[in-house]
Amino acid sequence: MEAGSQPSAPAAGADAAKGAETLPVDQAPDTATGSEEASGDDQHRDAGSSKPERILAESRQRKLRLMLRQCDRVLLMDFELLAMNGWPDNYTMAEARRGRDLWLFSALIAAAIFLSGLTGFVPAWIAGGGFGAFVIILLLGIPAVRRIYTTKPSYLDLLMTRQRMLREARQHVAHLEGSDGLIWQCARMSDFNPALKNTRFGHLLRLSENRGLARQLTRREHVRLYLIYLLEAEKAYSRVQKAFFEGNQEAIDQGWEEVAAEPEPRT
Repeated sequence: MEAGSQPSAPAAGADAAKGAETLPVDQAPDTATGSEEASGDDQHRDAGSSKPERILAESRQRKLRLMLRQCDRVLLMDFELLAMNGWPDNYTMAEARRGRDLWLFSALIAAAIFLSGLTGFVPAWIAGGGFGAFVIILLLGIPAVRRIYTTKPSYLDLLMTRQRMLREARQHVAHLEGSDGLIWQCARMSDFNPALKNTRFGHLLRLSENRGLARQLTRREHVRLYLIYLLEAEKAYSRVQKAFFEGNQEAIDQGWEEVAAEPEPRT
């Protein structure tokens, strides 16, 4: 019995060793399956976390695109026309006014002398001289004759220059504002330029929103204030444009093709 039971011990050891060798092979598929599931979970979590970011990016791009479409008219601004650099100053106007008053006073004196001669208060030769002086003074006030002896513009010329420049500026403002108004829509870009929030622009913004801005610009100061706002809006527009294209590039890098888009054209 003992001799017969000895060969079975080595056989049992060999079977145990063979089982130990085959055990890792049987467990390998389970390990690979577990790693694939973990990788799938990570990808699902990444996709889930990127979805809110994509929605936020799309909302931001839509907002920037709307700003660019509504405020693109700031690029049509004519600085020289709105700056009114050739505007006659108050000193020039006062000097021309004194010249006009002197001309009127001289004409009245000459006319009074002539009329006095008709009534017999002064001799006829003095009345005749007064009449001649009156005619000469009137001729000197005619623009064609005035240009012969002086290059200075008359008070009437300066007034007409002011009115013409103001009229052209108002026409340009009406073109920029259009039918929907411009600067009140550009106020949405205040996050990119805090100067647009200044309270001194409040009245202009209300007029622009009510579509009556161009008609209310009756003074040069109003036009200059409008020009200042347009310059600040132009700065904000360039920053919005830069942020929009940076957002487009980031969306392309992330693979969000529906987020990346060109600015909408104005209809």
